[in-house]
Amino acid sequence: MVMATGIAMASACCTCPETAVYLDESKPLEDRVEDALSRMTLEEKVKILHAQSKFSSAGVPRLGIPELWCTDGPHGIRPEVKWDQWDQAGWTNDSCTAFPALTCLAATWSEEMSALYGKSIGEEARFREKDVLLGPGVNIYRTPLNGRNFEYMGEDPYLASKMVVPYIQEVQKNGVATCVKHYALNNQEAHRHSYNAVVDDRALYEIYLPAFKAAVQEGGSWSIMGAYNLFRGEHACHNDLLLNKILKQDWGFDGAVISDWGGTYDTVEAANKGLDLEFGTGTNGLDSKYGNSYDAYHLAIPYQEKLRKGELSEEVLNDKVRRVLRLNFRTAMNSRKPFGSMNSPEHNEAARRIAGEGIVVLKNEDNILPVDLEKTGKILVVGENAIKKMTVGGGSSSLKAKHECVPLDGIREAVGDKAEVVYQRGYLGDLLRSYNSVDTGIDLSDERSDEQLIADAVAEAADADVILFFGGLNKSKGQDCEGRDRSAMALPYAQDKVIEALAEVNPNIVVVIVSGNAVEMPWVDKVDGIMEAWFIGSQAGHAIADVLFGKVNPSGKLPFTFPVKLEDNAAHATGAYDAESHVAEYKEGIFVGYRWAEKQQIKPLFAFGHGLSYTTFEYGEAKCRKAGKGFKVSIDVTNTGDREGKEIVQMYIEDVESSLERPVKELKGFSKISLAPGETKTVTFVIEPDMLKFYDPAQSGWVLEPGDFVAHVGAASDDIRSSVKFAVK
Repeated sequence: MVMATGIAMASACCTCPETAVYLDESKPLEDRVEDALSRMTLEEKVKILHAQSKFSSAGVPRLGIPELWCTDGPHGIRPEVKWDQWDQAGWTNDSCTAFPALTCLAATWSEEMSALYGKSIGEEARFREKDVLLGPGVNIYRTPLNGRNFEYMGEDPYLASKMVVPYIQEVQKNGVATCVKHYALNNQEAHRHSYNAVVDDRALYEIYLPAFKAAVQEGGSWSIMGAYNLFRGEHACHNDLLLNKILKQDWGFDGAVISDWGGTYDTVEAANKGLDLEFGTGTNGLDSKYGNSYDAYHLAIPYQEKLRKGELSEEVLNDKVRRVLRLNFRTAMNSRKPFGSMNSPEHNEAARRIAGEGIVVLKNEDNILPVDLEKTGKILVVGENAIKKMTVGGGSSSLKAKHECVPLDGIREAVGDKAEVVYQRGYLGDLLRSYNSVDTGIDLSDERSDEQLIADAVAEAADADVILFFGGLNKSKGQDCEGRDRSAMALPYAQDKVIEALAEVNPNIVVVIVSGNAVEMPWVDKVDGIMEAWFIGSQAGHAIADVLFGKVNPSGKLPFTFPVKLEDNAAHATGAYDAESHVAEYKEGIFVGYRWAEKQQIKPLFAFGHGLSYTTFEYGEAKCRKAGKGFKVSIDVTNTGDREGKEIVQMYIEDVESSLERPVKELKGFSKISLAPGETKTVTFVIEPDMLKFYDPAQSGWVLEPGDFVAHVGAASDDIRSSVKFAVK
């Protein structure tokens, strides 16, 4: 093992005694940390608290402590960049497996899939000798305009909390730290470096913090990334309440807080308000009064100078150093971690399987899906997103995938000679083919006018047995992309016109949306089928074809609400989202997503938790019984169709009467079960007292009030099959 060899060599040649505790991996972690800390000079302590390149921080060569290397995720291992620049380093052996975006993972509603994801991406990070994987992201889906929603796990704090934990645990089994991001309240890209999030305590604790808390206390994440934005006037990367009080004191986090790249603004603030490792502070690595720009970082020589003058606490410094040492000993200094693997058949199969379980069938009139190749002569595929590679672009999660199967190729491979497959462009979107010097190799140029593109597609549509329209968004600025929010919820590039024109000559249309966000669908009643396919990485074409043609029975369900129009979303209905403002006032409070829709009695286009199968499921009567300090709710679910399928059984809790207003109901349990035709399984949910509490700002804590509650069990937030009442005394 390369890293193990490096440690052995270091221990033989460093200037410390051979009996050094910090080099002995059999010793308790804290003993090793304290021993190493006692041997470090002030300069060495400060040196390990900031970057030495775009993605690495220094070690302590004198003591044989190696540097730390980070890599962007969370969907794959980013290609190598130059030491001081974002441009690619030009390696030929740094291509990765691209896994589905985290919206797709959340849509699986499967902790098993989350574990498989973490295991697979963790093995790729380990193989590339990375110590810290910058992900996963668990910021709550607050507005459909957020350009970075595709990197997160949906609108519900309970779902995100459950899905993030297995990912973390499996990544870290590889000796690679997760760096859960972006902590906290990073819910838009507009003015992301400067907007001040104004959020009440109840919304903070009930909606925006639970997934981070689960990542720390249940997942055991070894690092956390601070966010760019401000919270109550302080930047999140050095925020006393978020970092010192909540994260480190209340939650007992013992890992390192890493700044987002360029998210640090002041030496004293960074020193005193919780930041441990500083990266990306406006430098090209060359220009500085100190001779090296990295020495000019806030936690570099400026910090050292203030420490020497006694202006800043050495006790606080030592706490930072301990945290970075823990991170180092758990990762770079860990000689017992597995070797990892890259682009293995197992990883490609994992990507395909996760994608297949996350794809959501939203509409399926007249059972147009799965497409029956025995009865289909001509398949017309329309849309740029059928041929566009989606692993390139989108910001820091852009990848250099070794392989990427686009939807059209996956369809042609699955169909073979069973039917004719015809392709038409339909619309002209983004011609961009490269990002950070990674080239897709696909020329998307087309000389036809918009009118001609539509006319050519319509001409092929009349005699098609089925039309598969591939649209949605892409990874360009202003769509699903870091750095800027969307300007509207409508489909770009006049896609609505293409769908309407096709529907006029042939109603047998399946619209496949490739996106990480909800989109408006004014044509929803004019098409028979709608599928949300997400950005699903290397195996996109194969996974989509698996579901379209029935090799895989769809089982994904939406992790966020699809509103009919933007104004049906809480942040927009309340005027709380303003892309021009540097203040983000969360006026909707706790009423995010389905909580808002149900409070206002707004019918969504597709509800949170919605997703169809090619089989049918019948729910029995929910029953509740006392169990210890809590309750158990059980329900029988039967597959009443003719094919095996998976159903996501969801439990929501309603508080019948409360001193503070609560949502109509809130997700508090889910279980994904597999059923053969005719098979029945009993699903049991455990309700712990803590699950029934709400946060009371007046008491600065969580409260459980006695009274009646109702457990609603069903197939979606708007599809409750059975309810049962229980009382807390």
